[in-house]
Amino acid sequence: MTAVNKVLVVGGGFSGMAAAIELRKAGVAVNLVEQDPHWCPLGAGITIGGPTLRALQVLGVYEEVVEQGCVTNGVDICLPNGHTVAELPTPTPVGSNVAGGGGIMRPVLARILAQATRRAGVDVRLGCTWTTIEQDAEGADVRFDDGSTGRYDLVIGADGVHSRLRETYFPEVRAPEYIGQGVWRAVMPRPDAIVRPRMWLGHHIKVGVNPVSQTHMYMFITEDRPTKEHIDPATWPQVFAGLMKGFPDPLIEALIPHALAAEAAIDYRPLANLLVPAPWNRGRVVLIGDTVAATTPHLASGAGIGIESGIVLAQELSSTADLQTALDRFHARRFARCELVIRNSEALCRIEIEGGDKQEHGRIMRESLMALAQPI
Repeated sequence: MTAVNKVLVVGGGFSGMAAAIELRKAGVAVNLVEQDPHWCPLGAGITIGGPTLRALQVLGVYEEVVEQGCVTNGVDICLPNGHTVAELPTPTPVGSNVAGGGGIMRPVLARILAQATRRAGVDVRLGCTWTTIEQDAEGADVRFDDGSTGRYDLVIGADGVHSRLRETYFPEVRAPEYIGQGVWRAVMPRPDAIVRPRMWLGHHIKVGVNPVSQTHMYMFITEDRPTKEHIDPATWPQVFAGLMKGFPDPLIEALIPHALAAEAAIDYRPLANLLVPAPWNRGRVVLIGDTVAATTPHLASGAGIGIESGIVLAQELSSTADLQTALDRFHARRFARCELVIRNSEALCRIEIEGGDKQEHGRIMRESLMALAQPI
């Protein structure tokens, strides 16, 4: 008994792949189209909290993540000189036996999920996307840019924060707005002293590291920038190293030469968030992931809530024969949880920008981690 028999997923990111994998487990026929002909996401490392690991366990790829990434427990919070001021627990999520957190290279996680998507029997087409969607009472007719067509019971939009589906079906929603911070990321060799995530809280700036393998970690720096400005990529290594110099911890000082090496693959992105009011569907088109709930990285949960939403949508579609009932239940389970991540991440960002209470910062982090450990 399912509400759908054939589904189209637009977008081969984490949330789209999660929905596709879980729908195939229920016997639903799934087509997935992805514009990138190489299906190759860019990016450095990604922090994956316990709830995300739980979701990856549901998808059947947890062991691969353990083998190709690094799982840990707890987070150390330090002053710029390296003095530890707090040790945040990362509780094992309810209903699972996974680690409290971890890290992995983003392209590695994408490859693991792409392989799982194909193994599940999803019909994947790369370098392809939709051009028109016409709905009626029984389904949706989709035309693709390669000239082909298909009819589906449901279209799942997972085409990212710059979604064309959102622009089409939710024209009243404003594009994500810059939040006043940017994030820098780099890949570096992992010192023996770094065995789990560690963050240094400076004045209007934060440095963090997270192991992503047995030999490497990624470093991130969040920095206040009042206006969204272009920074010449040729200067990124020097800017990154300059930000590190504001932290006198000998561990950070020893890593500065690595920031200047080409292998660091430094990346910079201005931060923004987005929360589209529910419901996230317009008829037989429903949006998930960054398309409707994009967050800043302060709780390291952006990918996680997207993957969870894909899983929950598939669960609800496969547990009732009525499509509207399934969508209503999906929204009931997802909106408040996504809102918690986005709003609390924004609150952490504001505290950092305004030089606010570090104890309040820690409280929000602890309470958020405990809440996210609860069942989805």
